[in-house]
Amino acid sequence: MTEATQAGGGETAGALKFSADTFHRLTALMTLALLIVVFAFGNAAFLSVNNGLTVLLQTSVIGLLGIGMTMVIITGGIDLSVGSVLALSGVITGLSVKAGLPVIPAMMLGVVTGALCGAFNGFVITRMRITPFVATLGMMLIARGLALQLTGAAPVSGLGEPFGILGNGSLFRVVELRENGFPRVVFPGIPYPVILLVIVAAAAAYLLRRRQLGRHIYATGSNEEAARLAGVLVDRTKIMAYVMSGALAGLAGNVLMSRLVTAQPSEGVMYELDAIAAAVIGGASLMGGVGGISGTMIGAFIIGILRNGLNMAGVSAFIQQIVIGFVVIGAVWIDQLRNRN
Repeated sequence: MTEATQAGGGETAGALKFSADTFHRLTALMTLALLIVVFAFGNAAFLSVNNGLTVLLQTSVIGLLGIGMTMVIITGGIDLSVGSVLALSGVITGLSVKAGLPVIPAMMLGVVTGALCGAFNGFVITRMRITPFVATLGMMLIARGLALQLTGAAPVSGLGEPFGILGNGSLFRVVELRENGFPRVVFPGIPYPVILLVIVAAAAAYLLRRRQLGRHIYATGSNEEAARLAGVLVDRTKIMAYVMSGALAGLAGNVLMSRLVTAQPSEGVMYELDAIAAAVIGGASLMGGVGGISGTMIGAFIIGILRNGLNMAGVSAFIQQIVIGFVVIGAVWIDQLRNRN
């Protein structure tokens, strides 16, 4: 085979991959637009500013978890522990604040706790050669058990007003005082969790597309052996992916517990499935090597809007799980068709 033929084949494969990824992302975007139209037609309050802010707040936690999950899935792995790590990190933050530590250092400690859980996942997977499914399933049980043990299965309350600023505060909030002395919200502002999600998403997209670690993550998921022969430190790359997933789970835990102004050890149940769904709906392949942050953000908003719209329609939480389950199956089926083609 000539060099020209090889180059032509590579360019054709790249073009087909680009076309498939773009088509998948556009399909997800059209699905998101369709959901907005359907729910807006069914309930006029769906397009209200307050409901829009509710969707953004709900999606921020799913989005943070989904970003970390995307990095892991691109390497060809999976992280089933993010929901439990979210709870453990939030509990560590809450207990630290309760012990007298300032809020910001306490939240940093919560993020570090999540990163350590991710490092443990990476160590078990790369050094002990245990499959990601089993390793992270074990961490899911360990983290949840630790959160419940540390708190006695009781919420950690009385954390003070500063603890709730991250989850409930907003930028550019405008409030005016009425003649009767009561305040009126002119503009609710941009919630801090949404700003945080935008910053994290931009940083993660830059890392995946412009930095060496990002290229190594894609290479590891595309062909692990070829990546190793090319000089990629595959084990270190995998560990870094799981560390980032754990750290973002810790950050999501801070956001969620701050919104509640209480550290709940039982929070985060089934959140790992929402994170996986967001990544897969957005185009990440469970076979590894394919995925992106923009697609995951679209997937996160699809999950968030789907839950919000069904809630407003009076659909029970059990039916919502069924609907989202079918959505995940459909997304994986589309991914399999893409891989076959």
